[in-house]
Amino acid sequence: MIQEKTRAGGLFALTALLLAAVNLRLAVTSIGPVLTEIRAGLGMSATVAGLLTSVPVLCFASIGLAAPRLARRFGAARVVLGGLLLLAAGLTIRPFAGGAALFLLFSTVALAGIALVNVLLPSIVKDRFPDRVGTVTGLYSVALNIGATTAAAATVPITGAFGDDWRLGLACWSLAALLALPPWLMMARSREVTADSDTPSAVRVSRHPVAWALAVYFGMQSTSAYVIIGWLPEIYRDAGLSPALAGVLFAVTSLLGVPLSFLLSAYAGRLRSQSGIALGLGLFGIAGWAGLWASPAAAPWLWAILLGIVNAAFPLALTMIALRGRTPATVVQLSAFAQSIGYLFAIPGPILVGALHDASGGWRVPLALMVALMVPQILAGMAAGRNRQI
Repeated sequence: MIQEKTRAGGLFALTALLLAAVNLRLAVTSIGPVLTEIRAGLGMSATVAGLLTSVPVLCFASIGLAAPRLARRFGAARVVLGGLLLLAAGLTIRPFAGGAALFLLFSTVALAGIALVNVLLPSIVKDRFPDRVGTVTGLYSVALNIGATTAAAATVPITGAFGDDWRLGLACWSLAALLALPPWLMMARSREVTADSDTPSAVRVSRHPVAWALAVYFGMQSTSAYVIIGWLPEIYRDAGLSPALAGVLFAVTSLLGVPLSFLLSAYAGRLRSQSGIALGLGLFGIAGWAGLWASPAAAPWLWAILLGIVNAAFPLALTMIALRGRTPATVVQLSAFAQSIGYLFAIPGPILVGALHDASGGWRVPLALMVALMVPQILAGMAAGRNRQI
């Protein structure tokens, strides 16, 4: 009977995790497909539209730092619940707030909620599934990818179903956040992941080399991912490929993340060291970026597949964060530090790539930079993957 209750409790916690993870990119990926309509409807300038692309990273870097303190005071599950409430409120209100400034404000509210959930989910995994960290991290990474891809693909058709009303097309994604609230409300009323039981004040993760290795790795893989998101279709189009094919190739890099997230995380969680995986992913990245540098049109499908594989560094980073912390409370701090510092590292990447493209008049210089950036990613990943804990 006890075993059955334990199994049921684990299934419930897993369901709550997956419902939360589905929401972690909806607020971001739902905007791009209807950005033209948003700008026209709100009179939004190009500058404000540019801010919309920067706010996610800024929120993830700054708001996430508050998560450990909030978790110590209220418990991790309650803070996740609060984050989902912020997300639901932001997604519901922002399309109807009126004006570009208020749209940006309530987008920030939604993204602040996501930032809190981002940081705390690895600690929930560590607490509820200590023997299956890799597998569960892989599952919620898959859920995250499915949510992001669905929002990107379905926002335009949903908007069309509502008579081309982009406001309703965006607001409907708040339903996903509302759906995740009931299980987290029950989780918040049950056993908590708290920092008090683990005396986190005695742990200063910023003093540990493994924390900095994780932060650099997280930052470098985020840089690669955001450059892919921001520039890959244009790189292909400038090489003479059609817009439709460029879009399909970009989709390939995203869709590969669905199976790879689970398989790689599940495998990594069984190993004492993940350094070899970090090395392998980095080599795939070097091959993909170098292929684009040589000739984007020569083997476009191959380059897209290689870059889709290197994107699996994201679930690997989450898995290593959960494995490197000895206790759930330490994982909260490690997750906040690695993700916040990592996202700060990632902010200049897409901007620098664009600036180098404009300055050089082509893509060879910025793509050479991306090849070079895979070296610190490999070195940091190998350091972070060593079998040690804080």
